[in-house]
Amino acid sequence: MTGPVPARVPAVVAGLCDDAAVFPPGLTPVPEAVRAYRDRRDAWYAGLVGPLVLAAAALPQLDPLLAPDDRLPLSVTLPGGPVALPGVLAGCDRLPVELRSVEVAVPEGMATSQFLDLLAAGLERAGDLDVYVEVPRDLRRPAVLEALPGAYRAKFRTGGVRADLHPDEAELAAAVAAVVGAGVPFKATAGLHHAVRNTDPTTGFEQHGFLNLLLATDVLARGGPEGDARALLAERDGAAVADRVAGVGPEVRALFTSFGTCSITEPRDELIDLGVLAAPIPEGVRS
Repeated sequence: MTGPVPARVPAVVAGLCDDAAVFPPGLTPVPEAVRAYRDRRDAWYAGLVGPLVLAAAALPQLDPLLAPDDRLPLSVTLPGGPVALPGVLAGCDRLPVELRSVEVAVPEGMATSQFLDLLAAGLERAGDLDVYVEVPRDLRRPAVLEALPGAYRAKFRTGGVRADLHPDEAELAAAVAAVVGAGVPFKATAGLHHAVRNTDPTTGFEQHGFLNLLLATDVLARGGPEGDARALLAERDGAAVADRVAGVGPEVRALFTSFGTCSITEPRDELIDLGVLAAPIPEGVRS
């Protein structure tokens, strides 16, 4: 989280929503996503929003869309792994963007040691950059988690287009406990479509709430047990969740940095409904 935050966006949710509009299920075209991001810069809730998230393959589309002084805040995903890093860094150097982070997946079948070697080599000239490693949900997970402290951040997938892509409370609580215990910041992506735990009425998928995840991080950061984190991830009472969010401190947001969302207006509106955000009073309504 960088830069000033508008007063109406409390620190507990400042920069919490990374703009992942181009990814499923939103699939917004890159030109439209860039335009919407630019138009939102002066909105009262601008402080809620982190960088625009784009896949590495989308970077060539940016050149005709940006003015020389744009400095578009950007996070770039590398689903194919770290081999694309040199090209991404070089491409961003030629564009009027502010590259804040890269999000690097561990390719299927690649050994952890090989991944880490390629990642370190690709970052030799990266400078000051937040590097998120997407932690795999297979037998490589412990080795990847062990390599993160002091070097990289973690990225966890919390949903997807199939039910099996949604980790349950026990899996997610254990993953967050591992990084919180090691002091490793993390972000989340996919499946966090609502502020509070819910069942999708169309698919029947059990979906984690992003505020639930914030509270689970809080209890673990305070030294609480994983059982308490699991219970908070399962909490469906929006009023109870919102009430507890008010007590979350900045040290927790330093750990749970953000989550990717294909919509900014939906989490904004839910935060307003829950009383976490206060929308401005329209002119003519004020007493």
